[in-house]
Parts: sequence; structure tokens; C-alpha cells
Amino acid sequence: MNNIHRPVLLAEAVTAMISGPSFQPNSAVIIDGTFGRGGHTQALLDTLGKEIRLIAFDKDPEAIAKAQSFRDPRLQIIHSSFANMEQYLQSESVDAVLLDLGISSPQIDTPERGFSFRFEGPLDMRMDTTRGISAQKWLVSAAVDEIAQVIKTFGEERFATSIARAIVKQREEGRPVQTTKGLAELIASVVKTREPGQDPATRTFQAIRIFINQELSDLEKGLSAALKLLKVGGRLVVISFHSLEDRIVKQFIQAHAQVNVPRELPIRAKDLPQGDLEIIARIKPSAAEVYENPRARSAVMRVAQKRGDLS
Repeated sequence: MNNIHRPVLLAEAVTAMISGPSFQPNSAVIIDGTFGRGGHTQALLDTLGKEIRLIAFDKDPEAIAKAQSFRDPRLQIIHSSFANMEQYLQSESVDAVLLDLGISSPQIDTPERGFSFRFEGPLDMRMDTTRGISAQKWLVSAAVDEIAQVIKTFGEERFATSIARAIVKQREEGRPVQTTKGLAELIASVVKTREPGQDPATRTFQAIRIFINQELSDLEKGLSAALKLLKVGGRLVVISFHSLEDRIVKQFIQAHAQVNVPRELPIRAKDLPQGDLEIIARIKPSAAEVYENPRARSAVMRVAQKRGDLS
């Protein structure tokens, strides 16, 4: 089992973060909202000067332990979701914010974490194992309608209701789902048609993980906090791995790229007032990166810059 984590779009993300017009490589303040295993953080520390400050957030205690091993005085580590970044930095302005969404290879490939249907393990799925309820505990008590709604909303699974009914039926028979393999096998017994190359459990596991960790609500809060904290000319860089995340990021950036004007006013799109953000780039991994790291294939990186007077 190879659970080495390869940061996706590493060079592109670092370049995007440090290319803002106001960026000072020797005194910048940067937020890495998802430390993970530290790939992007390490690259930034290697690239920038001795007086920078890099504040790294992560929910995962294992990621925090990895961050503490860096022993770099420029790095501040915070065991919390990036959704809470504003309360830790308050009114301080930052030069760049990176959000590398989703889960890391070590999380997926460690059976005890319960994220993968490929390995037998406890059905946990919590990114922060020190708080909250596990997926198994939620499935023990949740109603059919709630389970179906989660699977449909966060997994876009057309068999959501059938899967939810099967989970509750087995629970009522005194055989509640307790392991990853148990859930995957139950799903496979219900989902008779499969997408080419995709395990029938893929969408349901994604949905439950997103729900248990409040990933999409955290993303919405984190984007708003990042916009408030960024200084003029500062960069927001977000890497997402599925359509639900990318849609939120895209819509947030577009909504803040222009001021809302009533449709009935005779104003052409190109004449609309500018908003708080300037859209800089949308970047996909190269064919070479996808070949080296297949988990990069669905990644999308969006880059935006905070507008304002730099004079």
C-alpha cells in the first residue's frame, strides 16, 4: 500500500500565490488552509524569505502532527478548519490564501480512517477524529429520508433512496452497517448499473464523507473569510476535486467579480461595475502530472485576485 501524498498542481499553486502585484517575498503573510501532509507549505517555505509568516490550518490530528515536525519558526500551526481562519487572524491582512480541498492519499489509504471502500476498516470518515460523530454512528440513527437526501445532494447518486432504504432495513434487522466493506457490499447489492470504471460505492462514500465533515459549508465560510482577510492585490487559490466543490468556488468568484445590477437597467455585461475579485486563471493538471498521479485527473485550480487601489 502506497499512501505517499503527492500535492496536485504544486508548482502552479505556488506560482499563482506569489505572483500578486503586492506580494513581498520577504515579508508576506500566507494562509495554507489545508496543510494535509505539507507539500504546498514546504514548497512555499523553500521559495520565500526568512521573515514571512505562514499560517497552516487542518482538521486532521495526523496532519497537525506532521506540521509540528517541520520545526520552522515561520510556520504557525492551527488545529481547526479553514472556515475559522477569520477568528484566528481577526483584522490582519494576508497576501495569499490556498485551499487544497478534498482528502489526502494517506487519509484514503489508511483503512482505520474509514474513507475508502477498497479496504476493510471502521466506518469513521471523520477528518478530525477528536470530535463529531463517525459515519457509522450517524447511520445507526439517521432516518431513511435524511440518509437519502445526503447521498443525493452530496453524491449526486440516482439510487440514493434505494441505498438509504437498504441501510435502514439492515439496521432494523439487527445488522447495522459498521465497516467500510460492509457498506460497500450493501451498496453493490442495490446499485445494479454502474458507471464505467467506477465502483458503485464511490458516490455514496463521497456524500457521507462530505456530510460528516461539513465540507461544503466549511468551503463557503472559508471563501468568505479569505476574501475579508486578503489585502488588495492578494491572491485566492483554490484546488477542487469534484463538481460540487468547484461549482461553489466558481460561483463565489464570479459573484464577487462584478457588482450586481438590476437586469432591467440598460447596461451591457462588459460595462458592469467591477467587484471585489478579479478572475486570474482556471488551471487543470498537465497530461504528464495525471500520468504520474492519477488522482490529479479531476483537479481544477481557480485563481482570483482582490481588487483595489494599489497606489
